[in-house]
Amino acid sequence: MHLDDTIVAIATAPGRGGIGVVRLAGADARRIAGPMLKLGREMEAGRALFGELIEPATGERIDEAVVTFFQKPHSYTSDDVVEISAHGSPVVLRHIVELAAERGARLAEPGEFTMRAFLNGRIDLTQAEAVRDLIESQTLFQARVAAQQLGGALAKRIAPIKQKLVELIALMEAGVDFAEDDVPVLASDIILAHAAEVREQLAELHRSFTYGKVVNEGLTLAIVGRPNVGKSSLFNQLVERDRAIVTATPGTTRDLVSETVAIGGIPVRLVDTAGIRKALDEAETIGIRKSLEALADADMVLMVLDASQPAHPEDEELLQQLEQRKAIVVRNKIDLCDAGSFRSQGIAASAKTGAGIPALREEIMRHLTGDQGAQPEAGFLTNVRHASLVSQAMVALDAAMDSTRAQVPHEMILLDLYSALRQLDELTGATTADDILNLIFGSFCIGK
Repeated sequence: MHLDDTIVAIATAPGRGGIGVVRLAGADARRIAGPMLKLGREMEAGRALFGELIEPATGERIDEAVVTFFQKPHSYTSDDVVEISAHGSPVVLRHIVELAAERGARLAEPGEFTMRAFLNGRIDLTQAEAVRDLIESQTLFQARVAAQQLGGALAKRIAPIKQKLVELIALMEAGVDFAEDDVPVLASDIILAHAAEVREQLAELHRSFTYGKVVNEGLTLAIVGRPNVGKSSLFNQLVERDRAIVTATPGTTRDLVSETVAIGGIPVRLVDTAGIRKALDEAETIGIRKSLEALADADMVLMVLDASQPAHPEDEELLQQLEQRKAIVVRNKIDLCDAGSFRSQGIAASAKTGAGIPALREEIMRHLTGDQGAQPEAGFLTNVRHASLVSQAMVALDAAMDSTRAQVPHEMILLDLYSALRQLDELTGATTADDILNLIFGSFCIGK
């Protein structure tokens, strides 16, 4: 990518709509856009102008348009930017792009506008990734978290940690470089205390990935149990509509039924499965095999028991299989029991009356976030790249502390400290390889 090119792309989603936006960014944005627009006055920075979209060669009117000019550096990319808002006809929008290309604009690559914002220093890499997360958010909570990250929440949390590490490096460098000038060499206990403090803050940040990954990606929850314990009825309660077929006949569900819902703002893919028992026919055998596959693939399991019936050996067998899994046990059909007569294990609920469903949602949320949860305002790790870099920084700090205890020369300890610093720089994009940048921005949509 060449930063001195003027690029063009449709910035709104594909398809037809009331409005469609074509964005040009670069030094020649105004020159390229000018001949295709008939405006009442010259474009001014930060001012929207109503006018006509015309054929440059003939002056023939194509559409009406609202044109906004953003002068560098006060734009999304920090370049000169012209945005042409026309009616959302794909034909018209494509023609605007073609006219711009004829006058020297280059078609933008996926994510190139945001990449320019990063390369021009307007945002850091965590904020650039937050743009993608905001676009791809499925719930309002995800959008709010992405907006916090876009505002620099993660970068602000990393900054003081990085500053402490830089201070330690500076003190050690001074002792090494100016030893002949009576600058004292930093004592081992001071190095260990500083490094341990930085590592603990990184460890706390790394722990936030458990929650951040769930917020960013959501998870899959499989509803399992014996036939006729009310799995499909419970599924319908959680999705708040009759999505799965419910009958009094055991074994009604033969295939997997799935639906994504928001629980606490986190997207959860619910999977209703066939009742697990000794199959009576080939179709049920296939359904049970799919249920076991869904059980193995799920991030979390909802094990449903019939509270109105005595314990069954198949229930006990399933519970044993789930001992090492993140699982919630639900005692369904409490509406058919006398008070205090049903099983004591798990969440008491009735898929028929809705009793216990709020408590079940709270229990699912507790399993999603952990007992302490996390605060979006504090900034947290939301993807594998973040978590991997923080983990590598912690490994480098561990090596530095081990070397300090072994009385290794400070020059060698500094190599490990600089390694930890490089990982934090790569997190925000202060130093990042081109192939990593291409991988990140290549996942963006064109026009953003």
